[in-house]
Amino acid sequence: MHIRINALVPELECLDLEASLAFYTDILGFKVVFARPENLFAYLALDDAQIMLKQANGYWQTGPLEPPLGRGINFQITVAQTAPILDRLEAASMSLFADPETSWYRTGDVEHGQNEFLVQDPDGYLLRICQALGKRSPNTK
Repeated sequence: MHIRINALVPELECLDLEASLAFYTDILGFKVVFARPENLFAYLALDDAQIMLKQANGYWQTGPLEPPLGRGINFQITVAQTAPILDRLEAASMSLFADPETSWYRTGDVEHGQNEFLVQDPDGYLLRICQALGKRSPNTK
């Protein structure tokens, strides 16, 4: 698989790389673009979204890794359809951090809509999974 590497790609330290890989591939639908098993590292992609997973080893650690990891940040991942992911989460008995809802966000003179929900990965990183709904004029109900 050939892929253009995005200019910004988060690399998440994982407490259990195998569990994280299973979550991102089996539940969310990411594909492994390349991996370095000897370094316990994987580069994943889902459509235009890219993320790196690395088994925590202390090398770049700036403080204690205490679950939930990633406090103060959420990663928005835009997907073609949220329903299949929700179905896989339910089948795996995984609870959501925030239930599905429709949100509209103003960007200048238009609003962009999306169906979205939030879920935590096995390490507690907060993921906002969303499906684009298009644009509308502000103040449209």
